Amino acid sequence: MRATFMYGAGDVRVEHAPDPTIQLPTDAIVRVVRACVCGSDLHPYNSMAASDTPAPMGHEFLGVVEDIGSDVSAVKKGDFVIATFAFQDNTCVFCQEGFQTACVNGGWYGQPGVGGAQAEAVRVQQANGSLLAVPVDETSELLPSLLTLSDVYLTGYHAAHMGNVSPGKTVTVIGDGAVGLSAVLAAKQMGAEQIILMGRHTARTDLGREFGATDVVAERGEEGIAKVMDLTRGLGSHVVLEAVGHMPAYEQSYGIVRPGGVISRVGVPQYEAAPVGFGSLFGKNVTLNGGPAPVRAYIEQAIPEVLEGRINPGKVFDLTVGLDNTADGYKAMDSRESLKALVKP
Repeated sequence: MRATFMYGAGDVRVEHAPDPTIQLPTDAIVRVVRACVCGSDLHPYNSMAASDTPAPMGHEFLGVVEDIGSDVSAVKKGDFVIATFAFQDNTCVFCQEGFQTACVNGGWYGQPGVGGAQAEAVRVQQANGSLLAVPVDETSELLPSLLTLSDVYLTGYHAAHMGNVSPGKTVTVIGDGAVGLSAVLAAKQMGAEQIILMGRHTARTDLGREFGATDVVAERGEEGIAKVMDLTRGLGSHVVLEAVGHMPAYEQSYGIVRPGGVISRVGVPQYEAAPVGFGSLFGKNVTLNGGPAPVRAYIEQAIPEVLEGRINPGKVFDLTVGLDNTADGYKAMDSRESLKALVKP
């Protein structure tokens, strides 16, 4: 089969690789129908050291089940499925507590011994907990929105969920990438009264307004903080959803959060140490949370919202490339020419 590998920063190649096979009774083999490039894929795209041992890429996908192990009962051959971006058994203690990305039997695509989803087929471990059958086929116009339930929309939803977004609250979203825009949509679904989107790219912030943003702040740093404080009558934002992962975004977060408020981070942090002292979190009694989204906890309630047309998060896709041209999707997203690239094998 063909699959996408990264050999180093800026070096993405589609090559022939062995077809995946059933290795454990809990496995399934899925033929990929749609995949995509994630904003988190751009971190190694910009920083990965060159290597002769490439990383398999991709973790968001829809597909058709082609084979199953003897212990798989949740799906059957021929089912059209959504795969969660991390695999999990959905039965361990952490899964039962709603944090499936910490599953004791789970893991991540693209790791050693685990393939990637920007490919023609994927071996899905823990298939019972990681695949959900949906009543559509490969021709459905809903595929882009269903694909967002594999990761990006439900990552935005996780940010809002962990931020305790509720009716009447002011929410500020930092970042106008696909996750940030998804967080806007989720905050709107949860009833936020004021949704401020901090972003500088007009095409993206226009979609943010369509998703529910009431205000857009293009400024950054101290100027951006001052603008948000002005929009909130000097009080700050009840909830800040940080969807970038870089230190300036974190610094903006604690600059605009309201005393007693919440900062919820889902942008993969590109730093290890961050201020938590009196001038950042402690003095305001601010709660800091967030992390990898346990999309399995939310996906069953989200599927009907897409199927019934109540949300259309697939609007974040503005570019479609064939599998052989996956590198073009990376390049377009990295240069901000594309918000999010869909990959069609």
